Amino acid sequence: MKKIILTLAALTFAAPAFAQGATTLQEVTTKGITLSAGGMELNVDYKPDGSFTAMDGQVTGKWRIDGEKLCTTSNYNPAEECTAYPTGKKSGDSFEVTGAAGTAMIKIR
Repeated sequence: MKKIILTLAALTFAAPAFAQGATTLQEVTTKGITLSAGGMELNVDYKPDGSFTAMDGQVTGKWRIDGEKLCTTSNYNPAEECTAYPTGKKSGDSFEVTGAAGTAMIKIR
């Protein structure tokens, strides 16, 4: 469970308002994601104020975008970690990302 929480903390992110030609990170942060790792699926919801929640509010944190990377801090991992996301993804797409805690499958809702 701790590894799942650390993976979640290392692989989450969000962005400002959705626009035509939105980037992967804008899609992720406006639509939210389902993160799959270690046999668990977790929904992550991003807010325009730069905060996020997961696991029914058990995980809370802050996010910011740095180029093609989503950088996060959370109550489970206060050290900022940044994870690169692939370009050109949109709602409904699934893909793998690798962060400090390992690899996870991401699906943009």
